[in-house]
Amino acid sequence: MLRSLFRIRLFIVLAVAIVTFGQSYPALAAAIDPYVVRYLRVTEPIALQLNEQGETRSFSPQDLSVGKELFSSNCMNCHVGGATLPDPQVSLALAKLKEAKPPRDNISNLVAYFRQPMTYDGTEEAFACRQVPETWMSQDEAESLAAFVLTAAQKAPGWGAETF
Repeated sequence: MLRSLFRIRLFIVLAVAIVTFGQSYPALAAAIDPYVVRYLRVTEPIALQLNEQGETRSFSPQDLSVGKELFSSNCMNCHVGGATLPDPQVSLALAKLKEAKPPRDNISNLVAYFRQPMTYDGTEEAFACRQVPETWMSQDEAESLAAFVLTAAQKAPGWGAETF
């Protein structure tokens, strides 16, 4: 009798585990873009520089996946692989982002650039990139996009290469 009761309990525990993990894990895994895992090597939250004061913010693989999707649907036409097709001298490579005025190597400055694009030297409005108002892309989405660009600039092989 105890053996039958143990088997029934074991069956129930296994059934609950299969239902719980069998449905939630694929949904979670589907929310993480394979590029984020394979090329950016991000499987857990990472800290990225938020501003010039050195503050950081944590971004999850899901945040970076949202950023990659936004990049693919809004930026990829001109920035294939982090290159800048209209001006190959100004790629999305980390060194180029750092050299911009103001530097675009942190989340806040990159989002500010999305909101009001300026030339590389920061002296005038740029028309090569579209302005991204909050009515089009929320602050969280813009920060996820910036996090994707910065992470790709740091980790993706060949990102922002000036030659193809």
